[in-house]
Formats: sequence, structure tokens, C-alpha cells
Amino acid sequence: MKKKKAPALCPCGSLLDYKDCCGRFHEKEPAPDALSLMKSRYSAFVKKDADYLLRTWHESTRPSVLDLSEPIKWLGLEIVSYESEGDSATVSFIARGKINGRAFQQVEKSRFVRENGLWFYVDGDVADEHA
Repeated sequence: MKKKKAPALCPCGSLLDYKDCCGRFHEKEPAPDALSLMKSRYSAFVKKDADYLLRTWHESTRPSVLDLSEPIKWLGLEIVSYESEGDSATVSFIARGKINGRAFQQVEKSRFVRENGLWFYVDGDVADEHA
């Protein structure tokens, strides 16, 4: 008898299945807060989902094209802090990965805004990109 394959855990680091965590946001359900949006955007980078990343990027800073062809293997996300007040929020995080076997980390404080009930990534201050 064939064993049933366990659902894949979400790349954002939660203990939920991808489809029950960030996958539902990737499928068009709006993220309820900036922290959920931040985690779902990290998962979108892991899954190379440029459409989702562009859709959740604020129009004032959104690039016209997003090239995700770089051979990055994302290894994990650590949320350092989360602050939300009204329609704006910041999320500080460390994302770890490897490019061609070489480890790196991206330390960023991202800014988010809520417009018409939807959260958007605006921009971020990157502190250090190398481990």
C-alpha cells in the first residue's frame, strides 16, 4: 500500500501546510495584516511567484518587471520585530539563503501600508546582505 505524502510545510516557517498558510494568500485571499503579507511575500520568493510579489507591491515603488531567475535557495525566515499603527506597519526580518552554495542573509526593515483594506509592501531598508 502506498503511503500518503504529507503536505509540505509553509516556507515562511510556520507549522502549517503551505496551502493553509501563505498559499491561501497567493491564491488571492487578502493578507489580514502586514506581518502575514511579509511572510507570504517571503514564501512567494521561495516559490518564485513574481505575480504575487508584484500584486502586493505598492504602486508607488513597484518595479514594472521582477526577475527571479537568480539561483537562490532560501533557507529560512526570522521575524525580528513587527510594529503596526493604523494603516502603516514595519516588519524587521532576517532571510537566509544560498547562492551557488554561498550563504548570505538579508537583514531588512520593510514598510507596509494599507489602502482600501489591502496591505502592500512599500519598500525596505536593507542593513546587511552577507553572513
